[in-house]
Amino acid sequence: MLCNWRHSHHDPNRLSPPRSLAASTTASTARTWCRSGTGRQLSVQQCQRAGAAGGAGGDRPVTPVLAVESEPVSAPANSVTAVVQKAGPAVVRINATRTTQANSPDNPIARYFFGSQMPREQVQRGTGSGFITTANGQILTNAHVVAGADTVTVTLKDGRNLEGRVIGADPVTDVAVVQVEATGLPTVAIGDSSSLQPGEWAIAIGNPLGLDNTVTTGIISATGRTSAQVGVPDKRANFIQTDAAINPGNSGGPLLNIDGEVIGMNTAIIANAQGLGFAIPIAEAQRIAQQLVATGRVEHPYLGIQMVALSPEVKADFERSTGASLAVDRGVLIAQVVPNSPAARAGLQAGDIIQRLDGDVVTDSITVQQIVAAKAVGDKIDVTVRRDRTTETLTVQTDALPTE
Repeated sequence: MLCNWRHSHHDPNRLSPPRSLAASTTASTARTWCRSGTGRQLSVQQCQRAGAAGGAGGDRPVTPVLAVESEPVSAPANSVTAVVQKAGPAVVRINATRTTQANSPDNPIARYFFGSQMPREQVQRGTGSGFITTANGQILTNAHVVAGADTVTVTLKDGRNLEGRVIGADPVTDVAVVQVEATGLPTVAIGDSSSLQPGEWAIAIGNPLGLDNTVTTGIISATGRTSAQVGVPDKRANFIQTDAAINPGNSGGPLLNIDGEVIGMNTAIIANAQGLGFAIPIAEAQRIAQQLVATGRVEHPYLGIQMVALSPEVKADFERSTGASLAVDRGVLIAQVVPNSPAARAGLQAGDIIQRLDGDVVTDSITVQQIVAAKAVGDKIDVTVRRDRTTETLTVQTDALPTE
């Protein structure tokens, strides 16, 4: 996570330097002209006719010259500049404060008069980024930027400071919605995060380390990174990986495509690593934001299993550690079933290999998570598993993910 609540020691100097796209240029076009013996400028066709006439005793032979069009030709605008001009006005800085209780330092005089533990209030300040999604002041940011905040101040690019109100925050996906009282605000354009391909351009705008409106560029390094891979196993999201430089204070800022559309919300880095930044896909962030705006909270359906995609290595490790033999080579292995969970109540067991969910073939844990996340709490899912050497289909009724 990238908010200053965390007092990150990440060294921004170790990240790959920002890159910009080279502006393309258009070469000036040229035309061939000539001059007659009288000095008059002629076209190519006129030159040819004049030359023929000269051979018959007309004007002197003409001398071809190269003349460049007089109209100035300007190079098209830098692509990244166009993206920043389009999206930049809708990117904001978010300052949040929260008050915590802390014990005073051990002081023998204070201890004599007031006891051994004298609590005192301590104000913590955090800074992050966000982006405006509606002209009437709805802003998307990370939940950890505004977690437990007593006050939220939103600073627009034009310098205005507006009081923010947290409509809702979901710690499970790290998405929050902040509202400011204003109209006619600039907004971002929303892109498609479902069809991203590694190698596409990625542009980050935010306020790292308090440096407002910082722009860095990179590419989409990968998609579908799990929370475990990113190092935030308590989160439920599949992340976009980028090498665009992301630092503390970038949290909640937009990740943009080359068309200036938001494709993700910057949220995390891996400490002590270069060029490893992560963003929540905008489709996921919007889905959560809609629920927060509607109800102020989000209920996440869950099954209650720990799972891993079956691979030759996983299969060999499982068989070696348990002594059991797995009858299939593909699917999602259930490593553990949480007691009293929907999966446990439905009869799922550790060692079961999920083959299908609601009839759809699954071969990786990301697909299982996506199918479950798309359900509403209380929905039923038909889970087809391979157990020993038989195939069974069990019906699991989802429950709300416990928040504690």
